Amino acid sequence: MKKPGVLLVMSGFSGAGKGTVVKRLLETKDNYSLSISATTREPRNGEVHGQSYYFISKPDFEAMIENDDLLEYATYVNNYYGTPKQYVFDQLEQGKNIILEIELQGAMKVRDQYPGAIMVFIVPPSIKELKERLVGRGTETLDVIEKRLQRAEEETHYIKDYDYIVENDILEECAEVVHSIVVAEQHHAVHYGGIEQVLESQFNEVLKGE
Repeated sequence: MKKPGVLLVMSGFSGAGKGTVVKRLLETKDNYSLSISATTREPRNGEVHGQSYYFISKPDFEAMIENDDLLEYATYVNNYYGTPKQYVFDQLEQGKNIILEIELQGAMKVRDQYPGAIMVFIVPPSIKELKERLVGRGTETLDVIEKRLQRAEEETHYIKDYDYIVENDILEECAEVVHSIVVAEQHHAVHYGGIEQVLESQFNEVLKGE
């Protein structure tokens, strides 16, 4: 029987390395697809439109909201972030595991719509390490970094709403833990809707010659 595709929602403090974990999964494991989010923020160095994000204007994003073209959307540090629906639905239908790398607000909206989504929150080894990672990026002012840390503190109150908490200390180990969660969840009965009919048909074929 074909394994069902599952929706993997990955969140984490800004700077925890969730994007790096996602990249590792895509590079080393089969059958994963990344759902590319749309955002109104400016691209960082090395980010590519249509690969890292869809970088769009605020009016265009608000048109997508109006047309119900987004699975979820949220605001973060004065910018919109959202997940276009169609790609996610198409890939799940094909049995792909779809990774949504999204902020907490959006993750909770996805859970409300799709209770079968796997919710994973990535944390750093310590908050001191988190700040060092943010500073080490060299892409933001200290004021912006301070805002990110304050937001991270607020997010700690919602971590309990996730299914799994995974520490990102050693990247390779973190990615393997996340992958093992996905493999286990693929065998969860909740993702096998209609399996009774499939098996009944096979029993009829074998036992009754139908």
